[in-house]
Amino acid sequence: MPDVARSVVAIFKQKFSREPMVIRAPGRINLIGEHTDYNEGFVLPAAIDRAIYFAMAPSDTDRCNIYSTDKDEGVSFSIHDLNPGETWVNYLMGVMDGFERKGLPIHGVDCVFGGDIPVGGGLSSSAALCNGFGFGLNQLYKCGLDRLALAKISQYAEHEFVSLLCGLMDQYASLFGKKNAALLLDCRSQKHEVIPVHLTDHSLLLVDTKVKHSLASSAYNDRRKACEEGVKIIREKNNDISSLRDVSRILLLEHRDSMAPDIFAKCLYVVEEIQRTLQAAELLKIDELVKFGRLMYETHWGLSQSYEVSCVELDFLVALAEEEKITGARMMGGGFGGCTINLIQNDKAKAFKEKVIRQYAVNFNSQPEFYLVNLVDGVSLMNDKREYLQP
Repeated sequence: MPDVARSVVAIFKQKFSREPMVIRAPGRINLIGEHTDYNEGFVLPAAIDRAIYFAMAPSDTDRCNIYSTDKDEGVSFSIHDLNPGETWVNYLMGVMDGFERKGLPIHGVDCVFGGDIPVGGGLSSSAALCNGFGFGLNQLYKCGLDRLALAKISQYAEHEFVSLLCGLMDQYASLFGKKNAALLLDCRSQKHEVIPVHLTDHSLLLVDTKVKHSLASSAYNDRRKACEEGVKIIREKNNDISSLRDVSRILLLEHRDSMAPDIFAKCLYVVEEIQRTLQAAELLKIDELVKFGRLMYETHWGLSQSYEVSCVELDFLVALAEEEKITGARMMGGGFGGCTINLIQNDKAKAFKEKVIRQYAVNFNSQPEFYLVNLVDGVSLMNDKREYLQP
């Protein structure tokens, strides 16, 4: 058990004087397939070995007594008084409310949690927080929900209690992840195919810019509107089109003159990215990492130049990776900050990190963070407590 998990358990025992159930809820990366989820396309995420750990037990009352080791603060609330506030407790209240709206027989819990997912790095710490808590409730009260239902409750919590209209990818990847594999997730059917990832002489290295520009949320909404506008124009002559998932490159080009240049550029990126993601999954199946890496670069410059969701820091890191002949690199996440994901040759990792540190300091007067990540199984129990049945 990792040290952070041991600490969570120790604090729980100190506060509540009993043995808890222990849950690991991982963060996630997305190998390729960016901004395709809300267009009913495909994504290729994976759970990673950065996680939030929960120690939980029934409180034997209708109150939830929850302590965050990372924030060094606790809250207590009634399950009958779930009102959104201003802190991390919103996520947990939202999950609790999601269970109650399904009419499930839950009661209060005692809970301590903490983890090692960098907050703000685009590794979905919020999805891990919701998933781990929901998984625990499902276990403790034997609700019988499957993982897809739990993912949707986590998404509901973010929508209704945090006011973030996220897709389902983050929650799904954290729950369904498989060791040494990615998930080719069909965002329309909400089903996935497990794609083995054999890195051999490569690693997955994240470089965190440590910046998050303020226009991220408004720009995200603008991109969604641009995609919806493009679909609306195409649908005028093609009634069977419901999203950009249904649009081929040829069909989009046929409607180019009907669209504003900006709308066309955004739609073209998404149409191409959906196909890139499918192609990337096939390349992983035959261990073609070099060709896969080229697609990562294509995705980045599409996100930067056509979809316009990158920033100078992200572009700098990807350009540097290209210059150093790193196999693949791109920005990851919604954009305007966060991490780049690098498919890097093991024998180049040390020199690359040293060069990034030197040149990033010169250009931006700050230092990035580096996270070497491995692909792991999704949310799971960490201790053998036979009274809890894992879904």
